[in-house]
Amino acid sequence: MSGLSAKCRIFAIGNVIKMKNNRIALYIDLLFCLVIMPLAIMLLPVDRWITTNTAFLLTLIAYVYVLYFVYRRVCLPKLFMQKKYLHIVLLMCILVAVTGLLTHFPMPAEGITDDVRQMRARLNMRTQTIWFFFLVVTGFSLAIELTFELFRQILSRQAVEAEKNKAELALYKAQINPHFLFNTLNTLYALVLSGSEKTESAFVKFSNILRYMYAQTNSETIPIGQEIEYIRQYVDLQSLRLNRHTHIELDIKTDNDQTPIPPMILITFVENAFKYGTSPETDCSIRILIHLDKGRLCFETENAIMRSHEEGRPAIGIANCRKRLELLYHNRYELQTGSQGNLYKTNLTVQLQ
Repeated sequence: MSGLSAKCRIFAIGNVIKMKNNRIALYIDLLFCLVIMPLAIMLLPVDRWITTNTAFLLTLIAYVYVLYFVYRRVCLPKLFMQKKYLHIVLLMCILVAVTGLLTHFPMPAEGITDDVRQMRARLNMRTQTIWFFFLVVTGFSLAIELTFELFRQILSRQAVEAEKNKAELALYKAQINPHFLFNTLNTLYALVLSGSEKTESAFVKFSNILRYMYAQTNSETIPIGQEIEYIRQYVDLQSLRLNRHTHIELDIKTDNDQTPIPPMILITFVENAFKYGTSPETDCSIRILIHLDKGRLCFETENAIMRSHEEGRPAIGIANCRKRLELLYHNRYELQTGSQGNLYKTNLTVQLQ
């Protein structure tokens, strides 16, 4: 179903691109027919030809417009892309032949003179005029069609790339959610085994977190205030299983709770801080900072390294977050993670708006 919906979206994008192309093509056709060609025709001795060679002048004007729309209809660059070289050769041969025939258009009786040199000059001027218009229309039409073909390919490639990015983001979100659920269930399991009186409260908070997660499954962005409340709930849930040895500092400042942010983009770093930075026997602390100022998000976590990551097992959560950030905020974010002495720190800055 997802593959089918992706194809439907690409088809819809293709239709939008086609409609935009058709509108632009109409404007260009009007520009050529109503501005460019009339100006070019005014370079001819129209006043003299309209009285002495009316039939030729009207035939030339009609031929120029027909030639233009033949090129626009056939679209030589598309034939070239489809490797229909024989069609191109046949078309150009026909157009050259018709243009050549037009150069033999009969001269009017009043234009015929016994002066051979003058007669040859008139015929040469008329022949040069015909081939000049042929080259102008051919060059203009090919330039327009090449531009449109390049434009179509660029938009088509962007549409496919956008769908690919959406599919990758959906995959990363699908991987993050089970990762989060697995770690949280471990927390609940530990509370149940210990018979803690906090177990009921933990399950209530967990249900609220689940409701948030699945309510935002199809949302590309949500207000940052909702994401922060979700992190508060998670921190409260983790606090229920921790004893006095763990100190938690949550520093939150925002100037606009409605600023959009992708859901579940920060939780992995918070989750890792609790996973590797807590101990039931040794004093330790976890610091989480979330500051938003004029669309710029600063997010930091800092925790003592109380447990090491198992070697040979990839850090799926952080790797997925990096990929999501790269797809969503390319060149608009900085992410640094690593240990400094006995502390593990995460520093993320994102320009959300």
